[in-house]
Amino acid sequence: MVSQPVIRAENLDLTFQTNDGPVHALKGVDLTINKGDFVSFIGPSGCGKTTFLRVVAALEHPTGGSISVAGMSPDEARRKRMYGYVFQAAGLYPWRTIRGNIKLPLEIMGMPRDEQEERVERVLALVDLKGFGKKYPWQLSGGMQQRASIARALAFDAEILLMDEPFGALDEIVRDHLNEQLLKLWAATDKTIGFVTHSIPEAVYLSTRIVVMSPRPGRITDVIENPLPRERPLDIRDTPEFLEVAHRVREGLRAGHAYDD
Repeated sequence: MVSQPVIRAENLDLTFQTNDGPVHALKGVDLTINKGDFVSFIGPSGCGKTTFLRVVAALEHPTGGSISVAGMSPDEARRKRMYGYVFQAAGLYPWRTIRGNIKLPLEIMGMPRDEQEERVERVLALVDLKGFGKKYPWQLSGGMQQRASIARALAFDAEILLMDEPFGALDEIVRDHLNEQLLKLWAATDKTIGFVTHSIPEAVYLSTRIVVMSPRPGRITDVIENPLPRERPLDIRDTPEFLEVAHRVREGLRAGHAYDD
């Protein structure tokens, strides 16, 4: 079966004009993400990981090269609601219940109320928050708030899920638990996921492919195909296979820092 490209970037550049001069955020990025891929982006702060996701989401526009999302421009994909976006902060409205937060994009879309209710129930179950819909964000832990944020992004059943370091502010135990849950969620929905992280173990544990990026201007220094099986218990992180992939990621990051522009 031939893989179907969902995101394709070719010689992608993005330069921001600032008062201190141009800032080259992305340079010569070539990348194809296929349907059902779980692709993690890792690299030092300021290397363009988040910028690339924002270009996919039409929140930023490239200054060179090209990018397509599901065979169309990012702006068209946004209008067709091809993706859901999960930010580092959960971004839940404190005056709305968890159900109300999840329903918000569905209300904006004008979806019939019965369908809104059905979708909210389904995604609450997917993220293991069934029974918490009537709670307010301040009544939930940080990890539960992030799961609610993921549920909101899943509610309108977008093909692509973009996740910008969603677990970065959480402690290691909670992060491990959410990593496990995210893998189960991915297996259950077969979404195409783009995931930004600073954590090598997280990138290796979650991904089918790992994109290693250099310091600004952001280039791709390596794209690593992950040989680990799709079903991954947490203790797989102690195996030689896992450590070998982690070593290659680490070497890619070192090589990126040595990149001579």
